[in-house]
Amino acid sequence: MNVLARAPPAPPPPAHGALPWAGQPAGPAPPPPAAPSRAPSPLAALRLPLRLAWRQLRFEKARLFSAIAGVMFASVLVFMQLGFRSALFDSATALLAAFRADIFLMHPMTLVSFRPETMPRARASQALALPEVQAAVPVYLAQATWRSPENGSRRPIQIIGFDLEAGVMDFPGLAPLIERLKRPDSMAFDLRSRPEFGDIARLLHERGPFDAQVGNRHMEVVGLIEIGPSFGADGNVVMSELNFRRAVKERAASAIDLVAIRLLPGADPQAAKRRLAEALPGDVMVLTQPELVAWERRYWEDATPIGFIFMFGSLMGLVVGMVIVYQILFSDIASHLREYATLKAMGYSNGYLGRVVLSAALILAVLGFLPGFAASTLLYDVVGKGTFLPLAMDTERALGVFAMIFAMCAAAGLLAMRKLRDANPADMF
Repeated sequence: MNVLARAPPAPPPPAHGALPWAGQPAGPAPPPPAAPSRAPSPLAALRLPLRLAWRQLRFEKARLFSAIAGVMFASVLVFMQLGFRSALFDSATALLAAFRADIFLMHPMTLVSFRPETMPRARASQALALPEVQAAVPVYLAQATWRSPENGSRRPIQIIGFDLEAGVMDFPGLAPLIERLKRPDSMAFDLRSRPEFGDIARLLHERGPFDAQVGNRHMEVVGLIEIGPSFGADGNVVMSELNFRRAVKERAASAIDLVAIRLLPGADPQAAKRRLAEALPGDVMVLTQPELVAWERRYWEDATPIGFIFMFGSLMGLVVGMVIVYQILFSDIASHLREYATLKAMGYSNGYLGRVVLSAALILAVLGFLPGFAASTLLYDVVGKGTFLPLAMDTERALGVFAMIFAMCAAAGLLAMRKLRDANPADMF
């Protein structure tokens, strides 16, 4: 019996273009899978322009030192102008900031504390009618002539008289002198007054309490306090209310300059201020202590040219620094224009080259600010000791000046970036 065997299936016809004996189709191999594109990290995008900018600045050392000196000059000028402006306001408000009171009464026509308008003493008694008022202390302020006990020269000095036991003043050194200041014709001298008044600290150390002339009256200096001079007064003396009347005889006892009000613990100053404003006549103005300090500060900032002069000086320093940095960056771009064109031909964009220029501006801002900060700190100490003004470096001012210096350098860099448009590879090669 014949068994018919099934023939194996025929192999498939070779694919088009394949060799008959090849085990797999011949032809172009499939492309490998594309690697996932990865954008540069933000840190790398900043680090690479910084490295290029630093190497470019370091190449011309003389130009680099010139730019650093320009930024340093601008930093010192801005620091000194802002320091003087701050010292002006701090010294002008030092007396008012030393009060330990919640609310103050002042004549509405008073523009500045060293030239006060008087008001009736009865307003202090009327303020006591409010149940939340614990104490209402009249304060006397006046300018008199001080005769130096060393050489007899005369200078105007500010006299401050008040009830010493009321606790509304907190001058350093005042508390131990309260009992001695109760004696007739006694006073305390401001240790931080200008040296033209005489070396009172040395005289006290050598003689103990001694006589000095204030106005037309001889009074005894029994101790030292610390207030500090201002643009309105070069020196200060503090005395009791009774001794003030003896020293300033032309002032009537019923005419006072300020009323310092202390409230009971837990009382709301704003509510008490509103009630006092409603209860008292219109010849007084009711202010909290921050408002009183702001009132004094506003006079020096707006009513005098001093505040404007200091701000204008700061602006001029920034403009001068920006011009110097702009000239340095512009010259640097112009001298390396072929290199910038080469980078453009290699595929670097204008944005990348702009980051290089701004990185150079940042480097100049940091390198110029640091020595400027150190020099300004030293100058603050020297000028503060020479003028007896409260000049001191603080973190807020340092950060503010650095922000201004960086903005100055960035503005100069943005202006200098216009030169990059001239870096055309087609024109260079």
